[in-house]
Amino acid sequence: MRTFLSTALIALVAVLVPLSALAVWADREIGNTDRFVSATAPLAADADVQSAVSDRVTDEAMKQIDLGPLQGGAAQLLNDAVTSYTGTPGFQKVWNTVTRTTHQALVDALNNGSGDSVTIDLAPVTAQVKQQLTDSGLPFANQIPVDHTDITVLESDRLGTWRDVFHTLEIAGIWLPIATLLLTATALLLAVRRLRALTALGLALAVGAILLGITVAVARGITLDDLPPDVDRPAAGAVYDALTATLRTTMWVVLAAGLVLAAAAWLTARLRTRRSEPRPVPMKPL
Repeated sequence: MRTFLSTALIALVAVLVPLSALAVWADREIGNTDRFVSATAPLAADADVQSAVSDRVTDEAMKQIDLGPLQGGAAQLLNDAVTSYTGTPGFQKVWNTVTRTTHQALVDALNNGSGDSVTIDLAPVTAQVKQQLTDSGLPFANQIPVDHTDITVLESDRLGTWRDVFHTLEIAGIWLPIATLLLTATALLLAVRRLRALTALGLALAVGAILLGITVAVARGITLDDLPPDVDRPAAGAVYDALTATLRTTMWVVLAAGLVLAAAAWLTARLRTRRSEPRPVPMKPL
């Protein structure tokens, strides 16, 4: 009976490992503004994000500017100016401000059910570029509108489902990892053969890590597939990858720890078995 209970608990650990990682991630990173901003800060230097910002700001601005035959050249000039600006330290500061505001929109969408999309408002970027072009004396710079210019990073008809999942994970928070540790300790205490249980536990951790990796990959595909056709998918993918970076790190750490534990326990068991085997008694010569 003890062996059966121990095995069942170890199998349950394999399921709880990815859920625990997701619960901590939802509570401590997605639910925390400072950590959200920190996670998305490197995106300011991402080529796909910079390109998406440049194209979006240019397209929205040129919709409200009519320069006749000079339209194409003006659009290219504006795009070059935005692209150049995205490579400056000033853009990093503006990006951090923008993502801080975006986090509030994300929290509202997940907690309050306000809308079915989450966007990044690029108006501060447009304002900075307009000021630079105005200072340089560009004739049409004063016509550049500083309106809400959005990039969609999350939009889905299934956002209600994502809300339910997020709420469940957020409620679980740190308690789910604690419960997982307690179940792990209980499984080891119940085990008749501790080394065998440790081997199984290491394999369970590895399986849990693999399940976590699969979950992150599948969710990425679903998230990007649900985006509207006009959304820049490489940029949205970069945002998703930045927000789930800690989950992928956790996956590799748990996978490595599980395999090392399983291998160490198995080798220790093998060595003990060999030491306990009776040694042949040497025959005396006649």
